[in-house]
Amino acid sequence: MTQALDRWSPPMRDPDDDTPRLECGVFGVFDIDDAAAMTALGLHALQHRGQEACGIASFDGQRFHTERHMGHVGDAFGGGGLAERMPGRFAIGHTRYSTAGGSFIRNVQPMFADMEAGGVALAHNGNLTNFLTLREQLVSDGVIFQSTSDSEVILHLIARSRKSRFVDRFTEALSRIEGGYALVALTNKKLIGVRDPLGIRPLVLGDLDGKAVLASETCALDMIGARFVRDIEHGEMVIIDRHGIESLRPFPAKQARPCIFEYVYFARPDSVVNGRSVYDVRKRMGRRLAQEAPADIDVVVPVPDSGVPAALGFAQEAGAPFEMGIIRNHYVGRTFIQPTQGARELGVRMKLAPNRAVLAGKKVMLIDDSIVRGTNSVRVVRMVREAGAAEVHLRSASPPIQWPDYYGIDMPDRDKLLAANHSVEEIAKILNVDSMGYLSVEGLYWAMGVGPRDEANPQFTDHYFTGDYPTRLLDREIAEGRNEAVDRQLSFLVDA
Repeated sequence: MTQALDRWSPPMRDPDDDTPRLECGVFGVFDIDDAAAMTALGLHALQHRGQEACGIASFDGQRFHTERHMGHVGDAFGGGGLAERMPGRFAIGHTRYSTAGGSFIRNVQPMFADMEAGGVALAHNGNLTNFLTLREQLVSDGVIFQSTSDSEVILHLIARSRKSRFVDRFTEALSRIEGGYALVALTNKKLIGVRDPLGIRPLVLGDLDGKAVLASETCALDMIGARFVRDIEHGEMVIIDRHGIESLRPFPAKQARPCIFEYVYFARPDSVVNGRSVYDVRKRMGRRLAQEAPADIDVVVPVPDSGVPAALGFAQEAGAPFEMGIIRNHYVGRTFIQPTQGARELGVRMKLAPNRAVLAGKKVMLIDDSIVRGTNSVRVVRMVREAGAAEVHLRSASPPIQWPDYYGIDMPDRDKLLAANHSVEEIAKILNVDSMGYLSVEGLYWAMGVGPRDEANPQFTDHYFTGDYPTRLLDREIAEGRNEAVDRQLSFLVDA
């Protein structure tokens, strides 16, 4: 029971870091020279999707080679000798943020297993919402786990399938999992990519001199000079081998509901996700925000770096100058976390510094991509005021985040989400701003170019704003049921 309850607790993180985190990015190449080195380049482009750990698995035609490291891609794979350590023309890679499974090397991907038909390496972006249920069933059947990652469940399900073909085994395993995911798998003959039935997590197909590439985002294709071919569609499995590319539809047909937070924050601005330029969408978010929540201001300042496109759109719509009033230091590592409050304050100043020439005496409009707990916003507003701003107004380029995520985004529980527990007026007082505003859900859908949200059949996964979860949350339901049972037992004992 404790394990199930712990799974739904937020992981330990920098107390000054208020940004939502996506678990990971995936990448894979098939039949190209220096496949591991090319994969490392692809992972560089996906570093923003996971900065705690990374790994690569390659196949040289005879055997698999795997390396998994804590830290950034450049530190792990940037030195010489990668081609010698990881030979082969086939490879997959992964960048990772830890979730409640913990930041340990045993949880770093790709994960590898020797099976009856040969080796299998697997890299996974997303989260399985029935992971604990499946894990408990497998453990009760005698399965031994080497990690606390939900990705290992998939490998065990593949291994236990009695189907003869690997693709059929893989399909049978996927039929038992729930949640949001994009997977790449490498066998001794195939590179496989698959996207969950709703297409919550992204995956794209590219072409490099006639050879197939799979990646979480198009920016990784650009990094290696590959041509974007298309998005892997929701519920689609692509099987790549020496004969070409085969597309299968192993799941019942459903309407796609991709994660709208990819456009708000996660994807790189230069990526194209599901046919939409992330940069263009973010600028449109800023334009609509200026229409919905205007203010009498002198200057528009983004909270770097993800707030920049929305701030540009806001400034253009509002007819106000756009200025870099806050400068980010890109050379501060995420490990600079100090235990005392005073040291943490200095740590924030190492990451962000006010540009006094822009801020002093001005009525400043700060634009952030989103606000989760508000801890970072408090410090940014204080910094801007101390730099001499006459007024500080704050706008979020996304709607209020009121519900946690269970599909691969690290967000706090609902009682820690600022907008879930306070009105806009209360939030303005908490953050010490002269005015506060959020983009509406309708405005976000307008920025996506799809018109109003279809309440009966939403076009996107947007539960963090609406509470409308697109799938069953089995592990959470079981955990809540166990909590209720414990509460009833405690109540009985007290009454007795």
